[in-house]
Amino acid sequence: MGESSPPGAVQPPNATPAPLRLPLRVVQLVVSCVVLGTGVALLLAPALGSDGYSTLINGLSRTSGLSFATVNVCVGVILVLLAWAKGRRPALGTIVQPVVTGYTVSFALDVIDAPGTLPARILMVLLAFVILAVGVAGYLGSNTGVGPSEALSLAWDPPVPFRWSYTVFQATGAIIGWLLGAAIGPGTLLVVLGLGPLVDLLGRRVRIFAIAPVARG
Repeated sequence: MGESSPPGAVQPPNATPAPLRLPLRVVQLVVSCVVLGTGVALLLAPALGSDGYSTLINGLSRTSGLSFATVNVCVGVILVLLAWAKGRRPALGTIVQPVVTGYTVSFALDVIDAPGTLPARILMVLLAFVILAVGVAGYLGSNTGVGPSEALSLAWDPPVPFRWSYTVFQATGAIIGWLLGAAIGPGTLLVVLGLGPLVDLLGRRVRIFAIAPVARG
């Protein structure tokens, strides 16, 4: 998975040496997934709505009677296979992202107390939104593979830019989940409309470890 530069290419002064790139990319992947999981927990704690993907899983879980975790695995496998059919092959991040993020969410929800006032809950949702975007952009930027909730969106980029394909994905998940009985709220709307564009913006402007921007496939 190492990368080589074209003959005669000039390396930027802050470039990471090639032998260290893969280990640092894995570190970036894991750290970003912890950040992502923290953002998800902060979004869930105020009970003002979750992201579209979680809403979809929750709705399917309520309708089928299966556990959230079981539905999450089943839907995740389907999404990864669909993305693979479009040329987005699974990789290390495809496995690490849901595992690390899931455990982080579980741990964080045990230690995070939901605010008692509505203004404080709204502030927590806004904070969660930013942390979510940083986490997603960071783990995608590691170029080590993508998790189920981003794989299909990236598989359509090109021709559809990620910021829009991800917005459509989140919106579709939220609508289906809501129709199946899952709750939505202001946090859902914020994530559906804003997460894709913000992740795309961060992926273009932020280089963690000076390694790679958001993966395009």
